Amino acid sequence: MPIVIPKALPAYEILTNEKIFVMPKLRAENQDIRPIEIAILNLMPTKIDTETQLMRLLGNTSLQVNVTLIGTETYKGHYTSQSHMETFYTTFSSIKDKNFDGMIITGAPVEQMRFEDVQYWKELQEIMDWTETHVTSTIYICWGAYAALYHFYGIEKHNFDKKLFGVYPIKACDDYELLLKGMDDTMYMPMSRYNTVDQDKVFSNPNIKVLAYGEDCGIAIAKSVDNKKFFLTGHSEYDRTTLKTEYLRDIEKGLKIDKPLNYFINDDINKIDMKWKSTANLIYYNWLNYYVYQVTPYEL
Repeated sequence: MPIVIPKALPAYEILTNEKIFVMPKLRAENQDIRPIEIAILNLMPTKIDTETQLMRLLGNTSLQVNVTLIGTETYKGHYTSQSHMETFYTTFSSIKDKNFDGMIITGAPVEQMRFEDVQYWKELQEIMDWTETHVTSTIYICWGAYAALYHFYGIEKHNFDKKLFGVYPIKACDDYELLLKGMDDTMYMPMSRYNTVDQDKVFSNPNIKVLAYGEDCGIAIAKSVDNKKFFLTGHSEYDRTTLKTEYLRDIEKGLKIDKPLNYFINDDINKIDMKWKSTANLIYYNWLNYYVYQVTPYEL
């Protein structure tokens, strides 16, 4: 089954060339199928890259997925053209009376700021509260995961002296967790972050279950015990060259940055070992199947 997105969206041509089954909305509307409705609150500055990466993973299932892209109203980014935002994105105030099967809230490059100092923090808090009653299950990514852990459970984030940067091995904490179904004993997840949370507070919280952990990166995947919230502290959605792009960007800015760990083959920046693709696909496939499709009401 396809992912349903506008034909004019940049992701449409990219995913079509990758043999990902995409379908324009006009054709989808003529089919007698109830699609899975997924909202994406995209807080990343490189919005086109991020929306393409997430749609690539959402399109790798047997379900017809209809995507609604959401941008913040209290902050307007400068990296993505306003015409793109006006054409393909909507606002929370425009959809808050609707219900969704699933939602994804991305990371954001505001990790070293206090949550309360982020310009759209109050808006994000309203959206996170809204997901509790209007969304069957939500994935929070990287900074989005820490924002949710802070908002819902009061667990603070802590900054590192330098960026945790690279591709990290992680292992399951529960061999029978459905989100990790079909995965190898050792999984991999890209990380690109300046902070973490108090690991002990997460492990000891009775409302949170840790699903995957890495010796070098800490908690990688966790969820609320009611399965409504999933926290990914890394970027499993990253494509092959995303970490390379971030590395070269930081070098160009004159920032002190190490090469991403476990990423370049023999330290050659033109040779990349993409070892997280299967894990990423299974995370979103299993989430859509077990925690969205099989439990969401037919009538939203």
